[in-house]
Parts: sequence; C-alpha cells; structure tokens
Amino acid sequence: MSWYKITNEYELDSPALLIYKERVKENIRKMIDIAGSAERLFTHVKTNKMPEIVKMMLEQGITKFKCATIAEAEISAMAGAKFVLIAHQLVGPKIDRLIQLSRLYPAVTFASLIDTLDVAREHNQVFGANGLVSHVFLDVNSGMDRSGHPLDENIMDLYRYLSSQADIKLHGLHVYDGHIRAVDFEERKHEIDEGFVDVKHFLETIEAQGFRKPMVIAGGTPAFTSHALRSEIYCSPGTCVLWDWGYGDKLNEQPFEFAALVLTRIISKPQKGIITVDMGHKAVSAENPIDKRIRFLNLSDYELIGQSEEHGVVKVKDWEALKVGDVLYGVPYHVCPTVNLYDEAYVVENQHVEETWQVLGRRRKISV
Repeated sequence: MSWYKITNEYELDSPALLIYKERVKENIRKMIDIAGSAERLFTHVKTNKMPEIVKMMLEQGITKFKCATIAEAEISAMAGAKFVLIAHQLVGPKIDRLIQLSRLYPAVTFASLIDTLDVAREHNQVFGANGLVSHVFLDVNSGMDRSGHPLDENIMDLYRYLSSQADIKLHGLHVYDGHIRAVDFEERKHEIDEGFVDVKHFLETIEAQGFRKPMVIAGGTPAFTSHALRSEIYCSPGTCVLWDWGYGDKLNEQPFEFAALVLTRIISKPQKGIITVDMGHKAVSAENPIDKRIRFLNLSDYELIGQSEEHGVVKVKDWEALKVGDVLYGVPYHVCPTVNLYDEAYVVENQHVEETWQVLGRRRKISV
C-alpha cells in the first residue's frame, strides 16, 4: 500500500487536510540535523498553525519559534514555547495586543521586529507605561525590499536608540532573504552569501562601537541550508515541517518528506475525458497559476484545467477507469496558505485516522 493511502478514508469528509504524523516527526529531526542542534532553530509556525505540531517540535528540543501573527504567537505559547518572535513590525492595536499576550503568558518571551524610529519610540513609551519591556529585533532589509531598515548610514543610529532605551530590550538582527530562490544550490548559496556581505559589515560596526555581539536570525526555508553553514546564525525554516511540491522540486538538497496532503473526491464526470473533484479555491492555495496548485499522487496523465470556489475540473486520459466517489490524494504546491484554508486537519498515523487537530493559528484572534 502506498504511504499516503488511508485505511479508513471512507470515514473522512472531503475536501480535507491530512497531516502525516510520522513524517512530521521525521522532518523535524532532519531540520535539527541540518542546523546541527535544536538550539539554532527559530522554526516558523506560519506553515503548520497547530499547537500539536509545535509540541512535537518542543519534544525534540526546539524551544524558539517565529510566527507572522499574534494568534500564531499565542498557539506557540499554548504549546509551551519559551521564546516567540513575531516577524512583523507591530503598529496600532497590535502593540496593546502584544502587551495583553505578554501578561497572559509571563513565562514566555515575546519579541517583535522594529525598523522605524517612530515605532521604536511608541514601543518604549507604551510598554514602559504598562511596566513591561518590549523585546525586539532590528529588522534589516538585505535586498528583498519587503520590510526592514536599509543597510545605510542611518541604521546604526536606530541600533543605538534601541540599545539605549530602558523599556526596550534589543536582542539582535532579523535578516530575511526570501527573494533568493535559485534551484541550483551552489547558485542560491552564492547569491545568499553575496547578500550577507553588508550584514557582516554591519555586525563588525556594531562590535567596533562597543556593543555586545547580537543574535542574528536569518533566512527562511530556501536559505536554510546556506545559513546553517554559518555557525553563529539562528535559522528559521518553516515549510520543512510539512514540505510541499513547490519547494520539493526547487530545493533538491533539502531531504524533507511530504507530510501534508489534500484529500478530495471525484464528484462528477460531466463529459468524456473530464472529471470534477470537490477541491476548489477554498481547498487548496490558488495564488499561483493553475498548473501550480496540486499534484495528485494517485492519478497520472491529467491536467487541472479549471477551478471555482468548490469545484476543480480535471482533464484525464484514463477516464473510463475512474468513477464518481474515488478518492484522490494531492500534494499542495504551496502548503502554508493551503493549511490556512482549513479549520481542522485529519491526523494520519500508521495509515489510519483516529483524531483531528484544530488549525487554531488560522484565526486572526484567539484570546487577545
């Protein structure tokens, strides 16, 4: 029997998100092997969004996590995380929400990103007024141009300010180079190394001016195997925990296994050569072109030719052999937003489902 085949699939409604527990555990182990130790990992929870998977990482020694939202930070704390970095610059009501979260989980260090002096001043004022300290990382723009302070003549001024305030604790730098995604590892590594040169110069300036050596959290999944070679860098892969078709094809040096699939059923055969499945935009991430959404593991000679909200239309070669009600198992091209489409996931262990996990992190708000 193929590894993904579930013995009680007839009990599962579709479309459904499947999490293969043994494979998740193995992917976590491989992440730690690449990093050299669990201590070096700030695993990004935006991919999985489930407290149970955070707990699985904690069981293997990972205690630090990165996330994208306050809700994801809360599920990490719920699971037992000790240090959680929200990889956004928090503004407006989110500053107050972080204060509430810090009070709710006083044993957890919650940090966020800063790249702007005005925001730094607001954090210092608001946290101080509440008798708390704002834990921060200076977000550095190393070329992606999505967020972060440019590596220019002013960045040291912001570093000094963050280091000097009574109600701000600066832990270090956050450097995200997610724009570098060359398929060839050596080419990708060369681009990543080139982009890190100015970061190294900045680190030298920091130490030359008498500051302690800062923590540096760098990269995501594509850069993981490059930054892991820098012994003093903390790495923050995320997709590795579940893996997907997109990175599986591009990042050949990374040894991870597919651990999250979408289960769908054939619901119609409207004309010869065409089948329809119950997997529309709401069941699999649809931000990419239609040929980069799902790869079916138990179907060959097919083409996804159309999707609406609840339907996927597939052109198939062996139309006669397929029947309405047949189950298809597919690997998402982009697993992170696919997980975000589901309220719960079926958990597969020994090719059988006996429990479900709530995808709590897909919510914008849990308790604060």
